[in-house]
Parts: sequence; structure tokens; C-alpha cells
Amino acid sequence: MAASCASTLPSLSFLSSSSNPSRRFRRSGVVTMASVGQKVYAPGVAVSEGNGGLPKIDLKSPHGSEAEIYLFGACVTSFKVPNGKDLLFVRPDAVFNGQKPISGGIPHCFPQFGPGPMQQHGFARNVNWSISDSEVTEGDPAVTLELKDDSYSRSMWDFSFQALYKVSLHSTSLSTTLKITNTDDKPFSFNSALHTYFRASITGVSVKGLIGCKTLNKDPDPENPLEGKEEREEVTFPGFVDCIYLGALSELILDNGLGDKIAISNSNWSDAVLWNPHLQMEACYKDFVCVENAKIETVQLEPNQSWVAVQKIDLV
Repeated sequence: MAASCASTLPSLSFLSSSSNPSRRFRRSGVVTMASVGQKVYAPGVAVSEGNGGLPKIDLKSPHGSEAEIYLFGACVTSFKVPNGKDLLFVRPDAVFNGQKPISGGIPHCFPQFGPGPMQQHGFARNVNWSISDSEVTEGDPAVTLELKDDSYSRSMWDFSFQALYKVSLHSTSLSTTLKITNTDDKPFSFNSALHTYFRASITGVSVKGLIGCKTLNKDPDPENPLEGKEEREEVTFPGFVDCIYLGALSELILDNGLGDKIAISNSNWSDAVLWNPHLQMEACYKDFVCVENAKIETVQLEPNQSWVAVQKIDLV
């Protein structure tokens, strides 16, 4: 489902926006103004140079957890809990040159999930987002990224929109809030997903919480998914898996086969997708599993309407 990823070295100057000459961060209920030119962000939020020279945001909590988010694709590439374990996975074939999406972490699928009239999974994962805001609450940092339409997006999807993506770091959890707003004068529709890669030992992986869901199984024919119903309490990965689960529960439990249990909870992501490429990606398929929150059914927004979905990854 995912492709190799890449990112190009843009100048850090694109972090600022002339249309918003200042940024706000909040601490202990006090709103403080920080100059973008000085690149000052909330405590625990920093911008540095990442792989391939791409700008990335580093979040650090006083509780010992850390996260990394690349501005290219607004892709979270690392989430380390206090014991030092990184719960996310970036594929060894990932490239960071700004030309292709980053293969790993939490890539975006917007405004299209999977194949369709535009490029695979849409365009949000292979364009630069900007920093809109940063804040800290009881020591826990958060950053909000923004994406708006431009000539590139309009060449595929001719609508005016705003996407805000807030990433919040806590001691043992990472939460993301995606808000899509129709800023056009006409309605539009879209699909979306968070294509999350978890570090795993695939022979020991299981996912609970999907029993009873309607399934669209892309094995063996991705072009003609087989409709069915999930009968298993625990879904395992003995081979190639690429399956959509419609009407999934708001919380799934992932056993990553490495001794960790991870609760993946959500609000308004109505569906789930499980994927492991097996021998199609022999170099690394044993080391990860994708458990994705998705909105497969088309969302339609009228002008000025918004759609919001929340995901939380929590080590339990």
C-alpha cells in the first residue's frame, strides 16, 4: 500500500508565513507571543535538520518520551516511550529527498485513500506543511501543522481547503488531531487515513477488536476485494495481509510481538486497515505491521464546514 519515501532539502525559511507574522505558544495558561523570525517555539518543541537535510520537529516531554515529525508530509517518524523503545517503524528503503512520501512512521492519505483519479493516497504526504502553532500543557509539548491548497494540489483536486494536524506528546502516548475545513465556495468530498507503521516481530503480532467487522480483503486480488466478515478474536499475520475493516471499534489492541501491547484508539476514524507485504518486501516485512485508522466512506463538506478525527497511540 505504501511506496518508498523521499524528501528534498527546502530552506528552513519556509517554516514562517508572511500572512501570519507571529506564532503563539501556551504554558501554564499564559499565552506568549514568539517571533517566527527568531524561530521560538513552546518548551519541548524544537526544529532541527533531519535526514536528507529536511526540517523536522523534535518533541520532548519531561516524562522521558520523544517524537519526531517531518514537515515534508507532516509525517511522524518516531515515537519513543520513556524506556527508549520506538513504537514506530521507518522502512530501510525510505528516502528523504522531498520527491516521494516517507515510507514509515505515520504518513497521511488525503484527499484520497489508495488508488483513484489522483496519485496513490493523494498529495498530503508528499508536500511541505508549515508550523501553525506550538504549546505545552503540564510539560507535555504539542505542535500544529497546516496545509493549504496551492497550484500543485489544485492540479489534482481543484478545491480550496485547510488541513490542521496537531501532534501531542504525553508520557506513554501520542495523539494526533486532523481537522479538514472546506474554505471553498462549493462542496467537496474526500477520503483519508493515517497509514501507521508499527515496529513489530510479525510472527508474534496480533490485533484485537475487529471481530464482527465487515471486511474488504485485497488478497488475492487487490482490484476486486472480497467482502466478508471477521470471525477471529485476534487477527494474525501468517502471510500477506491487506484488508479493510469497515465500522471498526474505536479502540484496537496491538500486540507487536516484541513484548508491548499498544492501544490504538480514535474518534471519527470509522474504519481500520491492516497491512503487511510479506514476501513482496522481503528485506523488512518481518519488522513492522501497519494498523491504520481510516475513513473509507466519502466525507462531504459544504463550504465552511469542518471534519475532525483523533487518533491516540498508547503503550498499555
